[in-house]
Amino acid sequence: MTIGMTLGKYAPLHLGHQYVIERSLAETDHTIVMIYDSPELDIPPLQVRSQWLRDLYPMAEVIEVWDGPTEVGLTPEITERHDEYLKRRMGDRGITHFYSSEPYGSHVSLALGAIDRRVDVDRERFPISGTEIRKNLFANRHFLSPRVYRDLITQVVFLGAPSTGKTTIAAELAKRFNTVWMPEYGREYWESHQVERRLTPVQLVEIALGHRDREEEWIKDANRFLFIDTDATTTMQFSLYYHEVVSADLIRMADEAHRRYDVVFLCDTDIPYDDTWDRSGEVSREVMQRRIVGDLLSRKRPFHVLSGSLDARCEKVEKVLQHFKKFAV
Repeated sequence: MTIGMTLGKYAPLHLGHQYVIERSLAETDHTIVMIYDSPELDIPPLQVRSQWLRDLYPMAEVIEVWDGPTEVGLTPEITERHDEYLKRRMGDRGITHFYSSEPYGSHVSLALGAIDRRVDVDRERFPISGTEIRKNLFANRHFLSPRVYRDLITQVVFLGAPSTGKTTIAAELAKRFNTVWMPEYGREYWESHQVERRLTPVQLVEIALGHRDREEEWIKDANRFLFIDTDATTTMQFSLYYHEVVSADLIRMADEAHRRYDVVFLCDTDIPYDDTWDRSGEVSREVMQRRIVGDLLSRKRPFHVLSGSLDARCEKVEKVLQHFKKFAV
C-alpha cells in the first residue's frame, strides 16, 4: 500500500496547494494532509482551514497540528526541529511518498524514509503563493476555491420590516466599499408568483432557498464584504404573519442564519413609510418590526440598530466594520 503525505499552513488553501494534494490522491492509495496552526499569522483558525480540506477532499486523512514547530527556514537547526517532530508524529505511519512544491521536500522525505515527490516547483501551473493572496485577496480570488473564498468574506446582513431602508443602504455601502450586494430575492420572486399579493408557505421556502443560492453566486465577486438584504429569519416571520405556520425546511434555514452571517444590522422604522402597492401598510410594518426584533433577541443574536439619515446609517456601519475582524479573538 502506498501512502502519500503533504503538509502546510494553507493560509489560505489555494489551487497550488490543491494541485499537490490531488497529485498524491491520484498516485497513492491513501493520502494524509497535515495542517499546521499558525498563531503568528492573521488568518482563519486551524479548525476553519482544516474544514476546507475535509470538505474538498473527503477521501483524504486530515491531521491538525497544534504543537508543531512554527519557525520557517532551511537552517540546520530549523530543519532538525521539523524533522524530529514529523518522525515522532508520523514515523510509524509507513509514509511512502512525500508531496510538496518546496525545498523542504528534500529533508522531510529523507526524515520519513519516503520518495521525494515535488510538484510544480517553478509555479508554472499556478503562479501564486499564500503570501500574495493575503496581500490582495480580491485580485487573486481566481486562485481560490469558492468554498475557501466564501469563508474569507465578511457577510453583512440588513434586517428590518418592509420600508426600513435595507435595499438603499446595502446598495450604497456596496458602492462605498467597491464590492457587490445581494438584493432581496423574495421581492423578485413575489413579483412573478404572487396571487392577490400572497404566497403559499411552500413558495416562501422556495424564496429562502433561492436567496441562499444567489448569495453563493454573489459572494464569488465580493471584495472583503458582501452586503445582503434580508435573510431566512425574515422569510420565516412572513410565513408566521400570513399563515401562522412555518415549514421545517424554513425553520432549519432560519436557525442556520446565526452561523451564516458575520454582522447583523437592524434598520429602524424611523424613516417615512413608502406606501407602495406591494406593501401592507405602516401598521403592518410596525408589527413585522417587533417580530423581527423579538426573533433576534430570542436567538441571542447580536445586532446593531441603524437609524437616522442614510449617511448616518452608513457611517455607523463603516465604524462597526472598521473594527470588525471575522476571526479575531
